[in-house]
Amino acid sequence: MTDKTFKFVGSSVFNGKTKLRFANDIMRIKVLDKNGHQDVNFKELPEAMDKASAVAHLSTIGFAGENADIKAALKKAAKKYGAPKEVSVEAEQSVA
Repeated sequence: MTDKTFKFVGSSVFNGKTKLRFANDIMRIKVLDKNGHQDVNFKELPEAMDKASAVAHLSTIGFAGENADIKAALKKAAKKYGAPKEVSVEAEQSVA
């Protein structure tokens, strides 16, 4: 699995399928709209996160609401990306 992090996460519907989308630039919404995606909804994350952490964050804030398709996409993504990685204290200290 990659260590790539993202600042924005959301969902879109394309060809009738709801999927989670990850981005580092809010302009991703414009690209998705241009390419025919519907119901595009992004949230800015409080900090850059890997995909597993971003999915966990969306679940925590109730991103799906009552939308069964988004709930299913969150569940599928949680299974695909696994549990969020724990940030080690050493890694935090080396950044500071």
